Amino acid sequence: MNIETAKTAGFCFGVRRAVELVEQEAERAAGRYPVCTLGPIIHNETVTRRLGKKGVRVIDAPGEAPEKAVVVIRAHGVPLGTTRELDALGLRYVDATCPFVAKVHQIVAQEPPETVVLVAGDPGHPEVKGITGHCRGPFLVVQTGEELEKAVSALENFHKQSYILVAQTTFNRQEWEKTVFSAKKVCTNLKIFDTICKATVVRQKEAGELASRVDAMVVIGGHHSSNTRKLCSICSAHCPTVLVEEAGELVQHRELFARSLLIGITAGASTPVGIIKEVQETMSRMDNISNDMTFEEMLEQSFKSTYNGEKVTGVVTGIKPNEIFVDIGTKHAGFVPMSELTDDPSAKPEDLVKVGDEIELLVVRVNDVEGTAMCSKKRLDQAAGFEKVMSAGETGEILTGIVTEVIKGGILVLSNGIKVFVPASQSGVPRDGDLNVLLRKEVSFKILETNRQRRRALGSISAVLRAQREELAKKFWEEVEVGKVYTGTVKSITNFSVFVDLGGVDGRVGMTDLTWLRVKHPSEVVKVGDTVTVTVKDINTEDKKVSLIYKKSEDNPWEVIKTQHQVGDVVTVRIMSITAFGAFAQIIPGIDGLIHISQIAKERVEKVADKLAVGDVVEAKITELDYEKKRASLSIKALLAEREAAEEAENAAMETVEE
Repeated sequence: MNIETAKTAGFCFGVRRAVELVEQEAERAAGRYPVCTLGPIIHNETVTRRLGKKGVRVIDAPGEAPEKAVVVIRAHGVPLGTTRELDALGLRYVDATCPFVAKVHQIVAQEPPETVVLVAGDPGHPEVKGITGHCRGPFLVVQTGEELEKAVSALENFHKQSYILVAQTTFNRQEWEKTVFSAKKVCTNLKIFDTICKATVVRQKEAGELASRVDAMVVIGGHHSSNTRKLCSICSAHCPTVLVEEAGELVQHRELFARSLLIGITAGASTPVGIIKEVQETMSRMDNISNDMTFEEMLEQSFKSTYNGEKVTGVVTGIKPNEIFVDIGTKHAGFVPMSELTDDPSAKPEDLVKVGDEIELLVVRVNDVEGTAMCSKKRLDQAAGFEKVMSAGETGEILTGIVTEVIKGGILVLSNGIKVFVPASQSGVPRDGDLNVLLRKEVSFKILETNRQRRRALGSISAVLRAQREELAKKFWEEVEVGKVYTGTVKSITNFSVFVDLGGVDGRVGMTDLTWLRVKHPSEVVKVGDTVTVTVKDINTEDKKVSLIYKKSEDNPWEVIKTQHQVGDVVTVRIMSITAFGAFAQIIPGIDGLIHISQIAKERVEKVADKLAVGDVVEAKITELDYEKKRASLSIKALLAEREAAEEAENAAMETVEE
């Protein structure tokens, strides 16, 4: 019997990215601080267990994270409230949300609150919960077109509502088309966003085609994985289908395999390549199942030899504490000592490779008498890395690496297995700055000098930063226009200005454009490092200067007061300053009204200070609100007169009653 594996089986881009981010964070932590994932990083128990061995914990809520922990948001994404809770708790977090899921978040978050968001997906799935957690208004989650019609029809004035329709990224393509048809029937004002991941579409289509021409299908993936269950459903419509999470589960279905001539294999987006290979290898060893290799080919393979220095592809066949065993496709028994697998003395082989993994190796020593071949992954990686670094010195290619050490005069960056020296002057850290801020961080750099004989290279982070900034500046000046809104970072603050980094260009916010309120210093409004949203006020292309506005028109106190007060209102005010002709009192933040000396009391007032002091809280009547001149007037005297008149009227009424 033969086995055929789908081409697109296994990790998708988003899942691979999420797992790599967790692994990178675990390596950076190295036991110094806890690393947690908010729920399983993906729906695959094998991956969760492997990450657990690296010290990664799974938590269900931000509040469960240990002190100083780094929390990784899984590929499914989370509601907006969850990230706000992480910020409130002061937890550092890494967002591993799949970019395709994040795009759905962006779509629903941009809709006005009155728009009804329709989500095609599983209401209990974490991805769907994350999507609805970014909705600003009402939403409905449906799994079929029929559900959508019923749910929408039950809404009050449903025919007058505005709607958008999005989908869970792993939603079944056929069911999506039915849902779209139903939505068009009942929603008159509808926008449709096809947010099903293209990789999901291809995987589902390929699985269906494969299932239609084989005798049985094996779907590999987590039992709780939504996309894996959908693959099962698609394949089951064509032939007998089994779902396994690990190779050990195959034995339960031996009878099905025994009566099948051709068996197809596919895997969900959360299934690692190693598990797929393990399933393939296990099935190939089961009774009555063979790979496509003929007896002659296997015989020829058994006589194939190798030599020192040859590059080979090995398949991991066994793992021991101090070495791993590999099949390199020759008559020799291949093995890789731990010292030739990694430089990390604390690493365990089972954390680095799994049985069935394919790895590129360099044959170091062949022993034909014993029939063994010692191989090295580390040396092959170093050789390839050395050539890459040397080549980058000629081509100008930008490399990335991790800062591993701070030494005299600079830092060492590990890139492609090679340590590159970056002088302090080329580190991007200001003069007299602390180079330790770069330690264990990933940086991009260019190679300035190389010495092949001495196997040394000198790099520059500053060169990359300058080039990036120049490119950003060029793009900025091509696109900038008055009124355009930008998000930037507060770079510096002076006594009268704030300078904002817009990405390659610094813009200036003057005091009058910073806030509507009276402040003594800009630092009362913003701090260095703050992320701010600003509007372009003026552009000087010759001098390359940009003036910005930070204050928002909706915060204008003269607009705010229109909704809160009017002439004739009695308000409680605070005395802010005193002059010879009166006192200024704050009505609302940003608006001070004048209480003229003649309006302070019923009797004549010689000195304002005899009646009022800064900080006093008094009641006064608003006598003028001039929006054009931005001027307000108050009167304590008028309020006193009104109250006296009211008392006289009340007394007169009481006297009449007594008579």
